[in-house]
Amino acid sequence: MRYFDLLNLEHLILSLFPALIFFLIFAAALGFIRTGRRKREEDEDRIIEEFPGGIQGRDAPFPLALTLIITGTIAWGLAYILVTALLGVKI
Repeated sequence: MRYFDLLNLEHLILSLFPALIFFLIFAAALGFIRTGRRKREEDEDRIIEEFPGGIQGRDAPFPLALTLIITGTIAWGLAYILVTALLGVKI
């Protein structure tokens, strides 16, 4: 049991909201995998470059949703460390 009940609420919010945002972005990305494509399948199957060892390169950009998830995770981690340090709470 903690001395301050507000600390429990703060930790709940700090863990719940990033998880909810992650699931919303991930669900939206999964929803647009097939419907949001503008390229045809033959364009995606076209080999652009070929490397030694049988590795083939295609025109497939890094997904925007994955970029948002990674950026958000790093930003949340840094913000959590800074806020915890500024409030003087020991981790």
